[in-house]
Parts: sequence; structure tokens; C-alpha cells
Amino acid sequence: MSSINRHSQQVVATILSNKRVGQYHQILINVGEIVKHCKPGNFVAIKVGGDHSSLILRRAFAISRVSDRGEYGGTMELIVAPHGSGSRWLCTQEVGSSLDLVAPLGTPFGIPTEPVQALLIGGGYGSAPLFGLAEVLKARGCRVDMILGASTVAKIYAPIEGKRSVNSLKIYTEDGSTGEMGKVTDPLPSLISEGAVDVIYSCGPMGMLQAISGITSNTDVVHQCAVEESMACGVGICMTCVLPVRKSDGSIAMLRSCIDGPVMDGSSVAWELVGKNAMTP
Repeated sequence: MSSINRHSQQVVATILSNKRVGQYHQILINVGEIVKHCKPGNFVAIKVGGDHSSLILRRAFAISRVSDRGEYGGTMELIVAPHGSGSRWLCTQEVGSSLDLVAPLGTPFGIPTEPVQALLIGGGYGSAPLFGLAEVLKARGCRVDMILGASTVAKIYAPIEGKRSVNSLKIYTEDGSTGEMGKVTDPLPSLISEGAVDVIYSCGPMGMLQAISGITSNTDVVHQCAVEESMACGVGICMTCVLPVRKSDGSIAMLRSCIDGPVMDGSSVAWELVGKNAMTP
């Protein structure tokens, strides 16, 4: 029997804070004992819209970080971009409001058993789950470097917090509005050739994840990426979030992002087939 989601629970949680941070909302939720089972890369499925809403399906949100300390006990932090109807509803919820949620869900990032040189790459607000991951990796004795990127400075999430979380931080924006002009993938070839990276952990747009996988192919660098596929049920039933993954024999399997992911081995994803119906190599 699969161990995925074996610790997940449905709980009614209370919003402790809801702060606007740039273009995003930082939402802190009191979720109790389930934080003991939450790992970097897990996500939460939240019932949105209220009791009389036509938004029937839950919405999946990456867990930024959790804590079992402080006066509220188990807390969960989410970074939400108010883009769709569900996320916009969530961003309007006030302190003290209740949320019906299921967590933790999905496959988390793999944590090395020995210290390694880890590079964390985040695109836009996709960088949020990497901050909690950085804390776990540093506790394991890893060197942790981070690269954050976006099209413009307004879409970079919490660069100051990122700097505090890692050994070094570089920022890239495509318009040059902050940091260096360019993309997060620009420094990768030289970093890899210099032997400065053992493992890359990435979270952000699918195009970015694909580009990183292309650069790390035929190298010894491991690339773990949290894929961004829309999830309708979040628990592996509806099959709407499938991704083409190449098996060891070269055949293609359509795996569910919510169960087999969201964290996947970037080298195994058949990126050229993402968004297509092809089932052959």
C-alpha cells in the first residue's frame, strides 16, 4: 500500500493572519497536530467559496512552511496569488475565519541523508516552499544557495527572507528591474561545471522546470522539481493532473501530479510531451 497521504487529515482551521506582501498574500493558519507530518513540497487542498458557492472543487496550494512553536501550536503558512476565483476568495478571508482543508498531500522533496551542495531555484511566488526546505537542508548540514527569478521585481517573493534563509542568494529579472538581468537558468552551466551543485530543488513555472532539466541532463546533478499542474481533486481520483513520465524501459506513463508529485525527478519527466496526448516515446 502506498504511503502517500497516509497522514493526511480533514480539519477545520482558523486563519491567524492574512497579510499582503507585494502582489501576494501571506496567510497563516492554525492547523494543529497535522504540522508534525508536513514536509517541504507537500500541499493542502482547501474548500473555497463558502457554503453556498458554485466552486465545488477544492483548490490546491503549496505549503510554504509549518511550525509547531509559539502560542498557537501548529501553524501553516501559505503564499497565495489572487489569480483565479478560488485563490481570490481565499485572499479575502479575514482573521478568525474558518477553512475546511485536507493536508498534508502529495510527494515531498527528498532530503539527503548526508550534507550536499544544494541549489534552490524559485520562479515568482513559487519560491515560497523553498524557504522552509532551506531550513530543513541547513539543519542537515547542507550548503544551501538560492536563485530567485521573475519577469519583474514586483513578482519576486520576499527576497529579504530568502537572503536570511540561505548561504547565498542571487536574483534575476528578465527586465533588469532588480538583481541581474536574465533568467534563473543563466548561471547554471557554469555552476555545474565548477562542481558547485549536487542537487537542485526547483519550484515555479513549468517552462522554468523544463529548462533546468535540460541543463542538468547528462550531468551528475540531481534535479527535484515541484511541478505546476492544475489539480481538481488533489487525491488521485480525477486524473486531470497527469504528466508524461518516461520509465526505465523508455515507455511513457501518465502519472498523477497530486500523488506521484508534485515533487518529481526532473530527468524522468517527458517535457516534450507535456500538454500533448502522446503515449509513446
